[in-house]
Formats: sequence, structure tokens, C-alpha cells
Amino acid sequence: MGSPEILRDVAALRRTVAGWRKDGETVGLVPTMGALHEGHLTLVRAAKARCDRAIATIFVNPKQFDRKEDLASYPRSEAEDLRLLESVGCDALFAPLDVSVIYPPGFASKVSVEGLTACLDGLHRPGHFDGVTTVVSKLLLQALPDLAFFGEKDFQQLTVVTRMARDLDIPVEIAPVPTVREPDGLAMSSRNRLLAPEQRALAPLLARVLHETAEAIAVDPTAEAAPFLAQARHRLGRGGFDKLDYVELRAADDLAELAVLDRPGRLLAAAWLGRTRLIDNVPVG
Repeated sequence: MGSPEILRDVAALRRTVAGWRKDGETVGLVPTMGALHEGHLTLVRAAKARCDRAIATIFVNPKQFDRKEDLASYPRSEAEDLRLLESVGCDALFAPLDVSVIYPPGFASKVSVEGLTACLDGLHRPGHFDGVTTVVSKLLLQALPDLAFFGEKDFQQLTVVTRMARDLDIPVEIAPVPTVREPDGLAMSSRNRLLAPEQRALAPLLARVLHETAEAIAVDPTAEAAPFLAQARHRLGRGGFDKLDYVELRAADDLAELAVLDRPGRLLAAAWLGRTRLIDNVPVG
């Protein structure tokens, strides 16, 4: 496998895609913020499986960070990322060297998705999803791939991006890819490398509690979910998590809050170990 072609500006990205299009090839896009792990590589493999060409993007998007310290501490490792992308046959990497490539001087636009962003992470990270939808809409329009691949680990993000593409008639199919987990169940995330050893040992409890709670709720879909959610919160607090932002049962299609499991659901959680925030989710029903 050859090393991915490195593209630093939008003109180069569009030229590359146009060349592939001229040859009749389909294109898959994998947007990332770098610090790649097996979860990202699974997205690239999915793109390669369904498309003739795969492009990954690396851009640490300042508009989706609600805390400046998170932006400053976000891991950056382009050389290692490039090596990993080469190992899975990625064809090109779009990695702007400067924020101005994405947000040029005078940039004054914002893409917002109402409703879906008013709960869960939208409540706890003000402005986060406006940052996500603004940058993703730009990447989709800059590359115009056939498909764009997003992991289910960020389930609210996946739902929001899917709605945005539909509402704005962006001619790109949003393709979900199941969450990739470590052997002990922890959902893979670039933030996991920020965990101290003792925190990393505690972290798998989040996935374990979610799976067990989802199974308990599914036993009797007519039963109230609230007691099961309260028990899950108690277990996580007792198990060493420092703070819980939420543990909630939501509808899988529109993230509506569910009191009982009267349609396919998703159990979602966000919890803190020290200064590191972990999110996870599992299907219910």
C-alpha cells in the first residue's frame, strides 16, 4: 500500500476528488480530529469496503470545544496518524495546516440543528454541536463524497449530522459504523489516552453498566425506565466516577426521552473520571 496523498487546502482536495470522479470512482469520507485509533481505522475500512476511494480528514475544530483547555490538550500526532492510515489503504488525507483553511478571515456563518441538540451533550456542552455541524457541512461540501462515515459511539453526533445532511439536501449518504471497543469493553476514544492508569482501570464500568441496564429495561418494555436509570447512576457513582452528566433512555431515531421502551431506544451516558469526560451508548430493544 502506498502512503496517502496529503492535501493541505480545499483546492487540492477538490482536484483529487475530481480526478477520481473522472475515472468513474466512488468516494468515501472519514472526518476525524486526528489522534487516530482502531475506531477511526474501522471507519476507513468501511469506506474502502463500500467505495473505490477513501479520504480521511484531520482537523482539530476549535468551534466544537466548549473548554479552551480541552482544545489545548487535545492530542495531535499527524506522523503516527499517517502511518495508521497507510496501513488500512487510505487514499488521501485532507489535513489543513492552519485553521484559516477551514475558517478564513471574516468567516461569519454557522449551521445549527434545532431540537436534536437541546438534550444530552447539547445541554452540557453549549455550542458544541453548532461547531460540529458547521465544520461537517463544510467538509461534506468541500469533498462532496458519495458517503461519509461516522461512528455510533458519538450517537447524538451521528443523529445530528444525519438530520443536517437531510435537511440541507447535501447529496451525501451518512453511513453509521458500530462502536469499536477495547477488549475490556471501553469504547475507543482519543480521550482514553488522557486517563491515568487507575482511571483507565475504572473506565470499563461505564460500558458494563450500560449493557446490563439495557438488558434489564428490555426484559419488560412496559416497565418504567426511571428506576433502572437511577440504579445505573448509583452504580457508576459508587464505582468511582467523579461526576455524571447524564444516563438517559432516548428514542433511537429522534432522541426523544422515553419513559418506557415503546420503540427502539438508545441508552446514553456521559461520565467523568478526573478531568476526562467519557461518553458511551448501547441500543435497547
